[in-house]
Amino acid sequence: MSSTTIESKPSPDSPFHVAHGAISDELALSKDGFPLFPQPVPSDPLDPLTWSPTQKHTILAIVMALYFLFTYITTTTVPSFPALQEKYAATLEQINWTVAIPALGLSLGPLLWASPADIVGRRPILIAGTVMALVATVGAATAPGLGGYMAARFFQGLGVSPASNVGLAVINDVFFEHERGQKLGLWVLAIDMGLLFGPLIGGFVSLAGHEWAQWLTAILLGVTLVAEVFFLPETLYPRRLMLAEMREKGSVEGGVVEVRRTKGLGMVNVKPLPGMKHPMVYDTVVRFVKTFRYAVVSISIMTYCFGWYWWVLSVVTLVPVAYAETYPDAHIQGLLYLGLIVGTLISEVLCSGSLSDRIVVKLAKSNNNQKTPEMRLWLAYPAAALTAVGLILWGISVDRGYHFMVGQVAFALFGAGIQMGNTAICSYVVDAYPMQSMATMTFYAVMLNMSAFVDPFFIVPWVENVGFTWTFAGHAIITVFFCVPLIVVVHKFGGALRAKAGSPSWVNPEFEECTLE
Repeated sequence: MSSTTIESKPSPDSPFHVAHGAISDELALSKDGFPLFPQPVPSDPLDPLTWSPTQKHTILAIVMALYFLFTYITTTTVPSFPALQEKYAATLEQINWTVAIPALGLSLGPLLWASPADIVGRRPILIAGTVMALVATVGAATAPGLGGYMAARFFQGLGVSPASNVGLAVINDVFFEHERGQKLGLWVLAIDMGLLFGPLIGGFVSLAGHEWAQWLTAILLGVTLVAEVFFLPETLYPRRLMLAEMREKGSVEGGVVEVRRTKGLGMVNVKPLPGMKHPMVYDTVVRFVKTFRYAVVSISIMTYCFGWYWWVLSVVTLVPVAYAETYPDAHIQGLLYLGLIVGTLISEVLCSGSLSDRIVVKLAKSNNNQKTPEMRLWLAYPAAALTAVGLILWGISVDRGYHFMVGQVAFALFGAGIQMGNTAICSYVVDAYPMQSMATMTFYAVMLNMSAFVDPFFIVPWVENVGFTWTFAGHAIITVFFCVPLIVVVHKFGGALRAKAGSPSWVNPEFEECTLE
């Protein structure tokens, strides 16, 4: 297994045993000496945790590709706004809504897809969603009117939306907790790169006509669909049942109960997966509402989404406006997103996922080998500072007509801050409630995309009223003086808040106790 040494340690009364639902009397340990979560079933080659690093990272790449398209579809049309205005006889504000509409689909989708993914599995849901997005993209490319175009954009978002919560569930299925920072960092990198590469690529393909922004998206979705069909096995695994089987028999092979699972399932599966207690179809919505009760999740996610992340849409949608006179050509405007891309990549390589994992290990060793989710939040503070500086610098550079490289430096700082902050918050909420990761990530996906849906409705009037400097200074002030204090509260009192809220009444299906007759 990747970066993991399996060791056994008797632990009948371990707090880890109780908290994480381990069934075995022995715990497998990582190379750093910490108990692994989830606990693997080494004797079962159908356990995704035991698959080869090559296959695990192939699966990660497929999930990242779909998550890249998750935001790519929303922004790749931005350089084509003038052509869309002309075709549909619409105002800039109306065309700006075409970025908000797919975000609405991205926001509602996680509520619709999560329960089916816990019933029939991850693979069929990801494939069905990709097919829906592909059909909708063809519709967007051929839509004769603005109404039809808007409808197609909504279903584009709805189709790729499983990449958020279901995609993360896949990552949790195949990787251990101690790898989470790095893998979540790469997963977050995918969504950020999609957001930023969208207008860069869209600017060049628009030279062949604005419809080609959609046709290229259709090609990318088609390639992703082929990869899903042939290289993405089912990853939802009846872990609790298999661990119990191993405990009783010493091995899952030759046991009394034979459960079809992961690679043992057919290529097309539409039946509930055996060996697990499945949620009701409406449970996703019920759990979404219940998640508000768990303060560390609701506070940290809503703080990030509505006080920090949604400024990305402000920047992305306003680049054509900010540089309309100096760089009127769409393909040149696309190149102006390079600063954001560079900053995001540097942040992920040096300062996000892997660094988060190292910080947690180091802090845990100085804390009697006890990890706490709040250790993930240390990177949020420099992230907020970088975000604020980048926003202020860019606003000033536009109003004062500074050289475009000043704006690129501002974008690099801003992109680095968004990437670090996103990774820190996602890693934190998953670590806080690891056995409810599907519910926490559904909450995250809904709030993230709801903020993206709302932003285009107010950002253009804001800039028109006060200009770029004060608009983006306002963004920065909100990030620093609203977000940072709330993160401090969660960082300092997160343990107490979690203890007061108690444990959720549900867990992911793979951890549900289930017996087969």
